Amino acid sequence: MTDYRYRFSFGYGLTPVIKNLIIIMVAVYLLQKIMEIGLTEIYNYYFVYYFALVPILIWKKYFLWQLATYIFLHGGVFHLLFNLLALWMFGGELENYLGPKKFLRYFLFCGIGAGICTVLFTPYMYQRIPVIGASGAIYGILLAFGWLFPNRLIYIYFLFPVPAKYFVIIFGLIEFFSSMEGPGGGVSHLTHLGGLLFGLVYMIYPTIRQKIRREYYKRRWSQKDPGGRDYYH
Repeated sequence: MTDYRYRFSFGYGLTPVIKNLIIIMVAVYLLQKIMEIGLTEIYNYYFVYYFALVPILIWKKYFLWQLATYIFLHGGVFHLLFNLLALWMFGGELENYLGPKKFLRYFLFCGIGAGICTVLFTPYMYQRIPVIGASGAIYGILLAFGWLFPNRLIYIYFLFPVPAKYFVIIFGLIEFFSSMEGPGGGVSHLTHLGGLLFGLVYMIYPTIRQKIRREYYKRRWSQKDPGGRDYYH
């Protein structure tokens, strides 16, 4: 059941999956920095080559693992901190609501889905540019938060209260129009939109499945003859 109450929330504590994701991302970032400083050539030509999401390598060399590994890499400390802050702010309550296993599956589903959208829709001229970061998965978490807690107040810049459902719509529109301008400023708007899209698919899937099952049983019962035997057209 979704939460329709208007109330303010800022973080939900450090839940188990959130804590482990933060530890993994921080550890990977420290490894990146160590390699970037001490093993620059190996970092640039091997680490990024194999573990960032490079769309052309998915098409040409089938580096499918990149659809998952890119989530845990980050381009800078502010990039990392922004994603970790958003993960903590919106993810803890979702983990409590969905349960740890389901939440982790959702996080990876949105992150990998965002990567698939990036591979499919990035213009060819940009397909050699590596994409890194958990932003796609974070946007999926934001979508789920707005879906499940639509009237929960979120303060933009800690000043302007906006219900979560409108917050998601605003950010979705920003990413949509930004994506039309093409990649720029080091931000992959397609990846963000992909996370939102896969989050939406995940949220509406139970409703669609229920309707399909209801229609199936309705048709099945309507095809029974008076003697209770099934027949098919």
